[in-house]
Amino acid sequence: MITAILSFLVMLNPFALFLYLKPVMSDLSDRDFRTVFWKATLISFIIFLVFLVFGDVVFQKVFRINFESFRIFGGVVLFSFAYMFIVQGKKAFIQIKGDLHDLASEIALPFMVGAGTISLTVLLSVDEELWMGAIILFIAVLVNFLMVMGLKQIRNKIPSKRFQKAFDKNMELLLRVNGFFLGAIGIDMIITGISNLIRNWG
Repeated sequence: MITAILSFLVMLNPFALFLYLKPVMSDLSDRDFRTVFWKATLISFIIFLVFLVFGDVVFQKVFRINFESFRIFGGVVLFSFAYMFIVQGKKAFIQIKGDLHDLASEIALPFMVGAGTISLTVLLSVDEELWMGAIILFIAVLVNFLMVMGLKQIRNKIPSKRFQKAFDKNMELLLRVNGFFLGAIGIDMIITGISNLIRNWG
């Protein structure tokens, strides 16, 4: 359970979220940003639940795709995200534009709900019981929310702009380090998928 939560947190990457939500943090009051980000978290959680319940059915029953093929593809997707985190850093992300009412959905899609998190959610539907998967998703998105808000509060309490810039640089460093863990998860998914396919064919 802890491994699954950590894997999902690595994919959500609260350090990356903190960096590319900085323009939104600057434009909104603390209360408005907290409200918007909480709504984005709820939207993301609901979408994850839908894929947790129906994802495996759609891939195996409707499209008749071997799940190990999806596991391998998910690993490739995670590895590509990891490469962007490591090589491009925050330059891999686009600044959010839009009014207050649209921000929650714009943050949720595609910044929180993307190919990587959906892949992990579908894998979760196979590897865990439904109730356990729901608990894992809830804890992961909640911790992600608390981490981003915590980083925001820490930065707000830094009096000097020079030290704030240094803080942002350290966050970008953590973003890149996070990419190595994400890449390892992706490679592990690829190896596991290939091993399971060989075992099934054997």
